[in-house]
Formats: sequence, C-alpha cells, structure tokens
Amino acid sequence: MRDVARQFDVTASATPRIDRVLAPFRAFTGTAAAGGILLFVATVVALIWANSPWRDSYADLWATKLSIQVGGYGLEKTLTHWINDGLMVVFFFVVGLEIKREILVGELASPQQAAFPIVAAAGGAIVPAAIYLAFNIGTDASRGWGVPMATDIAFALGVLAVLGSRVPIGLKVFVTALAIVDDLIAVLVIAVAYTEAVAWDYLIGGLVILGLAFVLNWLHVIRPIAYLIVGVIVWLAFVKSGVHATIAGVLMALAIPARTRINTGEFLGRGRALLADFEAAAAPGAHILTNKDHQAALYEMETTADLVQSPMQRLEHALHPWVAFLIVPLFALANSGIALGAELGHTLTSPIALGIILGLVIGKQIGVTLTVLGMTRFGFASLPDGVTFRQIYAVSWIAGIGFTMSLFVAELAFLNNSDLAAAKAAILVASLIAGTAGYVLLRLAFRLDVTD
Repeated sequence: MRDVARQFDVTASATPRIDRVLAPFRAFTGTAAAGGILLFVATVVALIWANSPWRDSYADLWATKLSIQVGGYGLEKTLTHWINDGLMVVFFFVVGLEIKREILVGELASPQQAAFPIVAAAGGAIVPAAIYLAFNIGTDASRGWGVPMATDIAFALGVLAVLGSRVPIGLKVFVTALAIVDDLIAVLVIAVAYTEAVAWDYLIGGLVILGLAFVLNWLHVIRPIAYLIVGVIVWLAFVKSGVHATIAGVLMALAIPARTRINTGEFLGRGRALLADFEAAAAPGAHILTNKDHQAALYEMETTADLVQSPMQRLEHALHPWVAFLIVPLFALANSGIALGAELGHTLTSPIALGIILGLVIGKQIGVTLTVLGMTRFGFASLPDGVTFRQIYAVSWIAGIGFTMSLFVAELAFLNNSDLAAAKAAILVASLIAGTAGYVLLRLAFRLDVTD
C-alpha cells in the first residue's frame, strides 16, 4: 500500500502544476468540442430529413402533442416546445452555473480579468444588432435584433479543437469567456425583449419559491434533490407567468451553493486517516468485497470527496455531458430542419436574412476586434500570453457562429413561419461562413506568427 502511495506521489509531483490547475478547464473544453461535432451531425441530419421524401414525417414528429396532467392541472405542448421550453431549461441552468463559476473563480473573477471578455462580448453583440436593425428598422421583423448577438460555445470550441495543440490555452480561455458572456447577454435579451404579457401572480409566486432555494443555500443544504424539487416548481411558475421558462434555469443556477462542507486541509487530514484505516484493514487472502472494514473506509472516502466539492461544481460536471451530447443536439435536430427549395436564394436576400448574415459574419468581427484593439491600445487590458492580434481577428470570425442561441432567440422573435424559416436559413449560412473563414484565418495566423 505504501508503495502505491509513493508511486502516486511521484506521479503527481511529476505533473506540472499548471497542468493540474488547467485540467478542469481542459475537460470542459474537450466535452464542448466533442459536443460541437455531434451538434453538427444533428444539424446535417435535420436538413437532410427535412428535404427528403420523408419530410412530412419530420414535421409531424415535432408537432406531436404531449401532455402532463396532475389532478386538475396540466400542460400540453408540442414535442418541439417540450424541448425548447423544457429540456433547454437544463441547458440554461448549466449556462448559469458556468457564469457563476466564471464570476467566482474564473475569467470574470476580478474587474481587470472580466473587462477583457465582457467588453469584447459587448462589442460583438451591439454591432451585429445594429447591422440587423439597419436592414429591418420600422418593420415587424425588427423584433429579431437579438438573433445575431450570440456565440455558440460548442461550435466555437469545436473549431479550435480541430486545430489541436497549436491553439494557445490563453486563446481558448478568451473564446470560452467571450461565449459565456455572450450567453449572459442573450439571457438578458430574452428576459427583457421577448417577454410578452406577464401574469404577475405566477411570477411573484415563482420568485418567492426561488427565494426558498437561496434559503436552502444559506442553510448549507447540499442535496441536489432539494434544489430539483424547488427548481421544478419555479419552472412551472415561470411557464405560467409568461416570462420565458429558460430564465428560471439561470436564476436557479445562481442559488446553487458554491461553498464546500470541508476545506482542503480537512480533506487531506480525513483522506490520510482513511487511507491508513484502509491499509490497516488489509488481510492476507481477503477480498475487498468481503472485507467490511475496507468497504467502510471506501464509503467514507466517497463521502469525504463529495464534501470537498461544491454542489455547483458537482452539478456542472454531471450535467454538462447530458447537455453537450443529448439536449443541444436534440434541440438542433428539432429546429434546424428547413426546406432548401428553389426559393432559398430569394429567402437569403430578404432583409431578415441579410441582417442576420451580415450581423454574424461582419458585425461580430468588427465588434470583437475593434473593442480588443481599443482596450489594448489605451492600456485597459493586454492580450493573453502567447496570443496575437492575428489570432484575435481569426476568432472574431469564429464568434460569428451563432447557431444554438441564435436559433433559440429566433424561435422567440419570429411568430410568422416564413420569417422564422428565413432566420433559420440565415443562421445556418452565417454560421457556416463564419466557422470556415475563422478556421482558415486561424491556421494562417499560426503560420505567420511562427515565421515572424
């Protein structure tokens, strides 16, 4: 047992400290990048299905109505709405956890750290919205100004993942923080711009129940089931209130405890004692399945490991694969199926489509690049280590991959089917252009940076 412990110590000490610090971030980006590939596959399947001889089955499937009845109360929605208003709440809950983590210990933890991605994201949101409004101001379609504001973190990190180890860690951190701030802006836009008439009794009731989640946090309740029960009630109240249900997901995330029950010193003390107990319980020829002292020590180790992790950390780690590999691809499958008929060319030249395409492709690169240039030129911030302006310009194109959040906002903004179809087509085209150009420009930037 001591030999194993010594081997573990040697291995741990041989691992560079910076690698151990960045390990959770790399795990996150790895999951997001792999999810981006699955998201792309789901989008292609939706497009092929919606333009195949079986196109009617595609429309019929997502229009299927499902209902939940409890006594005299119930909800009936189409399958698409259950995904967009139900499953996507989990997506926004994880977004909320990511935002909270970044504010507490990440790139948004200090004003100096936060300024760089916040200002860059703001520039990358305002300019696309302004370009969209330039094409649609004074019309009903002006409601869609929020569509070209967001960045799809899964697709963006997926593009970076294709380039492998050539991408500096500082650039990955910048893109991740930028996309997370973009998501926060999109959440605020949804809450403010796309909330219609409000049923105040339900909204106030939902906020009161939400307050209970913060009380549970204050009481150091760490069991996820308690927050799940409260979260479901809050979600139902928001559904009935008229405020989009996904906002409930973000607000619930803010109530999840970020504190741990024991600190690192206590964890090390308990861990060493439990390892000693485990070693002392060893008996020649005894199997771990029959050694009750071994089993008790292992159980206490698991409990101790849970106590040193915050509920926020555990939930984000547990839910992120479900979001990346199931919920977001399912959302893409349900919402990306648009008909690519002969009228597509006319659709893509409509004011809605032009506003979205130019907003994502041109507006993002102008907004992000100019704000970064201004902040560094006037000394408000400096580029991350190993990152050049060429690389920033390249990822400003990648930030134009709006996709998931843009599709979501489009569903809220456009009530007319033809307008929604034009918006979806524009989002797909713009995301393809932005992602391809960003990839090519980033490869070129790495090559030029090496020769300089």
